Amino acid sequence: MTGPTAPDRDAVRTLAELLRRWWELSAREGRAKPTQQSLAGRLGIDQTTLSRYLNPRHPSTAPLRTVELLHTVLRAPAADLPRARALAEAAAAGAARKSPRPAGTAPADDPDATAASPQGPSAGAPSPVPVAASSHLTAPPPAPVPAARVTRRTAAARAALAFLGVLTLGGGIGLGWGALAHRAGQDGPPVAAVAAPAGATASGWPLARKGDLLWKARAVQYLLRAHGHAVEADGDFGVRTAAAVKKFQAAHGLLADGKVGARTWSHLIIRIDSQHAPRQAVVALQYLLDNSGTATDITGIFTPSTARSLETFQRDRALPVTGVADRDTWRALLTSQGPGIHR
Repeated sequence: MTGPTAPDRDAVRTLAELLRRWWELSAREGRAKPTQQSLAGRLGIDQTTLSRYLNPRHPSTAPLRTVELLHTVLRAPAADLPRARALAEAAAAGAARKSPRPAGTAPADDPDATAASPQGPSAGAPSPVPVAASSHLTAPPPAPVPAARVTRRTAAARAALAFLGVLTLGGGIGLGWGALAHRAGQDGPPVAAVAAPAGATASGWPLARKGDLLWKARAVQYLLRAHGHAVEADGDFGVRTAAAVKKFQAAHGLLADGKVGARTWSHLIIRIDSQHAPRQAVVALQYLLDNSGTATDITGIFTPSTARSLETFQRDRALPVTGVADRDTWRALLTSQGPGIHR
C-alpha cells in the first residue's frame, strides 16, 4: 500500500485548516464558540473524531456530509462551502486511490473465495502441509464416503429445504396481505396507498419547520428568495426564515404558522421551463437535483445540461419526462432527499 500523494495530503490539510477556522471564528454576533464536545454531539459523532477533523496535522478527512453540517451549524461564510466541498471530495478520492483491493482477493466475509480463486492462496500465506508429509504426526484419515451417496444426500437435503422455504414464504405473504387488506377495508387507506416515500408526510410533501438544517432549510430559503423575500440561504431554518415563511403564508391566505407543509409548498414552488426560470428557483432546483444523486451544476441558470439532469431524474422516478419542473417533479425531488436533520 502506498501513502497519499502530495495533492491528497494538501487537500486533507487545507480542509482541516478551513474547518478549524470556521470553529475558531464561530464566536460572533454575541454567540459563544461551542466546545468540541457540544459540537460533536450536534454532529452525531464522538469528540475524538471531531478533534481529528479539526487538526491539520492529523490525516483524517471529514466526510462531505459532516463538512456541510459543520458549515451550517457554525454559520460559516456561504462563499466557503463550494471550496470545502471540493476539498472533501478530493481528499476522499485520494483515500480511495491509495487503498485499492488487490486483484483476485475477496472480502473477509467470503471464506469460499480463496478456494474458488484461480490463483490459489494469497502470496506469502503458508502452504497447506501435504497429507503424505505429515502422516507420521496424525491419525490416518477416515475412509471416504462414496461420491454418489454424498451427491444423493445433498440433493435430497437441498430439495427439502427449498420446499420448506416456499411454504414459509407463501404463508407469510398470504398472512401479510390478508392483514393489510383487512385493515385497509376498515380504517386505513387503500392497500396501494399504504407505502409512502421516505421523508414524506401523508400528503406526499415533507414538513419543514424551525430548527431544520441543510436541505429542508435551503430549499425553503432559495424558494423564498425567488419570491422576493430577503433571507440568507445558510441551511439553517432559524427565526428569520420562520418569519419570512409566516409573511409569505399571510400574503397567500394561508395559516401563518411558519411551518412549510403541503399547502405552503404548493404556493412556494415555481414551475420552471426554458421560458420561465427565475434564478433563485433554478438554484433550488439544481441543489435538490444534485443532492438527490443526479449530478447537476448549481449555477442559477436553466441550461440544457440542467434540463438533461431534470429529465434523468424524471425518468428514474417514473415521471413524465418533460424537462419541466412541475408540481409532481418538485414533490418527488423533495421526497428524494433522504432523512432531514433537526437541531
